[in-house]
Amino acid sequence: MDMKAKGDYDHVVALVRRGRYWGAISKSNHVWLRWRDPVYRSLRELAMSYLHGYVSDYNHISLRSYSRPFDLRRCDPALWITNEESCWDIAWDLDQSHHYDLVTPSQARKLRPHDRIQLRAGEIVEHPP
Repeated sequence: MDMKAKGDYDHVVALVRRGRYWGAISKSNHVWLRWRDPVYRSLRELAMSYLHGYVSDYNHISLRSYSRPFDLRRCDPALWITNEESCWDIAWDLDQSHHYDLVTPSQARKLRPHDRIQLRAGEIVEHPP
């Protein structure tokens, strides 16, 4: 599933389903965007769990939409497992898939920026620059 951000990088997660509940396997340098246990009743609910952790370099909550599930089984594995150049075709297809809004423009304007402690916590990364 792709999650699009305004003025920031998108984030892609591998969906996990246990029974009727959704979770995600996710690799990120930042603690806010890592995996989620399969406890969410819908993909929207799962995507919303990433909302407040998705903060741009300018301290704006930037996550805006999420895609339908993208099934990699319909793609030739040679395009995304072993070939770094060809994986961009799949990234393009994922980016072009149907996305659903998470917040309205009015809600987006009223999202509170992170406070000092949240910003400090966001500086904890696995791979420092």
